[in-house]
Amino acid sequence: MLRCENVTKEFFAGGRKVEVLKGVNLDVRQGERIAVIGVSGVGKSTLLHILGTLERPTSGTVSYDGRAVSREPDETLAEFRNKSIGFVFQFHHLLPDFTAVENVQIPLLIAGKSKAEAASLAAEMLGKVGLSHREGHRPSELSGGEQQRVALARALVGKPLVLLADEPTGNLDARTGEEIQELLVGLNEQLGVTMVIVTHSAPFAARMHRSLTIAEGRIQEVGPGGLSG
Repeated sequence: MLRCENVTKEFFAGGRKVEVLKGVNLDVRQGERIAVIGVSGVGKSTLLHILGTLERPTSGTVSYDGRAVSREPDETLAEFRNKSIGFVFQFHHLLPDFTAVENVQIPLLIAGKSKAEAASLAAEMLGKVGLSHREGHRPSELSGGEQQRVALARALVGKPLVLLADEPTGNLDARTGEEIQELLVGLNEQLGVTMVIVTHSAPFAARMHRSLTIAEGRIQEVGPGGLSG
């Protein structure tokens, strides 16, 4: 469903070229949940941004269902990204003046849904993340875990091809983080949505179908679930 072929990414810092990714090859099957683990600074977030078309590779191709999206113009890419990719980050990035249900509606309205349909679908998705009783509350009235649930509902409400999550529990206390991890696994199983998740949590990685790490700019598979061997 998702394929990277010989993806490289270079940056220039302090007058010198830095190669973050060097010929990354990756195939992700429909419905898989994959952890990307490893130390800070090896390119995990960069890889996620390239998979999500937020950044373009220096060379190589990213394809969804055979469509080479990394070669498409920005305008076409923006439309694809809105309809096909859900993002969850360490910080929720909710709009503070909007209620939970209004925040979840945003990608649907951008995609051209009517206000009535967007409101109905947003309320339904908030129910799936356990927040039906909080849909009229603004972010400042929600706990950190509730805010991240709203962000997750917003990412999934458009039924994307893939959910990309960058340390989705990194800003939460241990107990709340475990609740969000449990929710992510449950939604993968319930909705069948493909997930690629950057995480430092070994127990969370152990619940994935596969775990990958980046070493010297290349992907290495470290076995099913968490670290092995």
